Amino acid sequence: MIHPDTELRFISKKIGYGVVATKLIPKGTITWAMDKLDRVFDEKDIQRFGEDYQKILDTYCYRDSQGKFILCWDIARFVNHSFNSSCITTAYDFELAVRDIQPGEQLTDDYGYLNISEPFVCEKEEGSLRTRVMPDDLLHFHTEWDSKLKEAFQKYNQVEQPLMKFLSPELIAKTNLIGAGKMEMDSILNCYFHGNGVVK
Repeated sequence: MIHPDTELRFISKKIGYGVVATKLIPKGTITWAMDKLDRVFDEKDIQRFGEDYQKILDTYCYRDSQGKFILCWDIARFVNHSFNSSCITTAYDFELAVRDIQPGEQLTDDYGYLNISEPFVCEKEEGSLRTRVMPDDLLHFHTEWDSKLKEAFQKYNQVEQPLMKFLSPELIAKTNLIGAGKMEMDSILNCYFHGNGVVK
């Protein structure tokens, strides 16, 4: 479930569509949470689908730590990549805004933490030396992403959380403690699918 203060907009011919904030989404806000309508497929499911379906799933799915393919049912599947992403996934099946996202600004993910199956080349971005997203990026950049998440969690209990209702009571209690600094945050490295292997 994507944050309610977003909409799908055409970004450019090169990029296509993206998810844009319609109001300020403050740092520390849950921007996406996995919900009961998201579809989960395993390798056998994917293999049973024809080539046309596989292309769609390759484009719009991410993989969890178990190697399952997750297809978001709403516009969350249109969130674009950035090496300086405004959102970062957590070990809790939700994403956090790691900086204030202004109205009209895209919500972006670094696809490096989404367990992609194949590497791909991206345009160079200011502030980043990376030009490729790799299947094993989580092994190399989890410390940097954890640092940003820990900062975002400091705001977690201070901002409105319209997506919190999609979390379990146990997860709400745990993340509230993390936000209050009373429990250590689980590393994003827990999201890594070890079946990806290491790409040189």
